[in-house]
Amino acid sequence: MATEPFAAVDVIRTKRDGGQLSPEQIDWVIDAYTRGVVADEQMSALAMAIFLNGMDREEISRWTTAMINSGERLDFSSIVGPGKKLATADKHSTGGVGDKITLPLAPLVAAYNVAVPQLSGRGLGHTGGTLDKLESIPGWQANLSNERTLELLGSTGAVICAAGSGLAPADKKLYALRDVTSTVEAIPLIASSIMSKKIAEGTGSLVLDVKVGSGAFMKDAAAARELAETMVALGEDAGVDTRALLTNMETPLGLTVGNACEVEESVEVLAGGGPADVVELTVELAREMLLASGVDEDPSEALKDGRAMDVWKRMIRDQGGDPDAKLPQPKETHTVLAEKTGVLTRLDALGVGVASWRLGAGRARKEDQVQAAAGIRLHAKPGDTVTSGQPLMTLMTDTPERFDFALESLENAYAVGETFQQQPLILGRVGTK
Repeated sequence: MATEPFAAVDVIRTKRDGGQLSPEQIDWVIDAYTRGVVADEQMSALAMAIFLNGMDREEISRWTTAMINSGERLDFSSIVGPGKKLATADKHSTGGVGDKITLPLAPLVAAYNVAVPQLSGRGLGHTGGTLDKLESIPGWQANLSNERTLELLGSTGAVICAAGSGLAPADKKLYALRDVTSTVEAIPLIASSIMSKKIAEGTGSLVLDVKVGSGAFMKDAAAARELAETMVALGEDAGVDTRALLTNMETPLGLTVGNACEVEESVEVLAGGGPADVVELTVELAREMLLASGVDEDPSEALKDGRAMDVWKRMIRDQGGDPDAKLPQPKETHTVLAEKTGVLTRLDALGVGVASWRLGAGRARKEDQVQAAAGIRLHAKPGDTVTSGQPLMTLMTDTPERFDFALESLENAYAVGETFQQQPLILGRVGTK
């Protein structure tokens, strides 16, 4: 039996006492944890020490590299489109409510001959999952082989699919541990978790959408900026052009929260319509992705002239879906009415997100099933004038016994008053040239 070069207890003690972990210690502890040599309780102690004492840039960068090296790395550098090699750009959102941006964004960027390998995930809790939304389209498949992904990126230019289990397996193991040890909020661990998978995907550039506010993982603007700056630095250290937008998640994005209903709204955006906030964020993120890929054009043009819609339809068909099929509709609905006349001054993203989850649009555990037709349609957004008895939102589900539980989370989620101060959607930028 080979002797290990370090003892887990010594690594834990170093960070517990506020010291800096050496590159060799970091490489070993990630590898040994992946192999099962470092026990869960030991990694739990180290994660808590990191949560309490932090990590410097050198440590976070090495930690991220070690997690990447625990699995495979994809290489998209050889993708060739019609007559030329294609730049690759990816986008990652830290998660929000009504955040369907990936759906119109990927085909929009691909319309400008930039390949978009969008490896996405599923929803957990109040934040929706891109794959859950797309699976409401009849026939659409989330799982693609690496070979098929490369093929479609060359032909259509955009792929939205599940990330393979071979990418950063250390992160998958550590993420589950953080979830049950109250260390999820540690910025070094959040940043390395996100960036290890994104760098392993092999994209040439990455744009991050870091949400701030009630419905976001980061409630505080200062903490969100710190996370954005940490992730941008990690991308730069790995040679990936990385930039971030800080965006407002106090209220849901768009007018739909759920699965099939968010697909419908995404198609409206691709058809040149859709809610103004969804269009604004889609275009701003597309502009950053294009600039990072050396393309200086106005992405809103491809929404107006139908090019983005054409790519969307090809992208859905490529993965077995029917882009023209009728989407699932809910069996039961319940309408929430305004109790008085005035201005809608607040619509809390977290409350709406939890209600949608309780209606069946989300899951409490990874193995739970979601309802394609469940969710919420919003009939007013903050700043809109409403009258007493006017519909504010429609709750949708296939299981009406869920209504009461969903309504509980909406009890203090909205308010009608006299004045409203509109907040900007884009709150800041990090690393943008």
